[in-house]
Amino acid sequence: MSPIDVHAIAERVRSEFNEMPGLRLTARQAAKLWGLDGPSCGAVIDILIRSSFLRWTQGGTVARVES
Repeated sequence: MSPIDVHAIAERVRSEFNEMPGLRLTARQAAKLWGLDGPSCGAVIDILIRSSFLRWTQGGTVARVES
């Protein structure tokens, strides 16, 4: 997947978390929901964590950072 594709998917994922603020997903659930393989899903999650939009919870899920 090209960097442009990863960033486009990250923006779509950002929209999904904005529409459903309480959404929490494991990496496996996220990959299935977004139709991605593991490495691509990890890249999208990493982008959103680095931008302080998502965070890992103690339960091993990703969730939107509370503002």
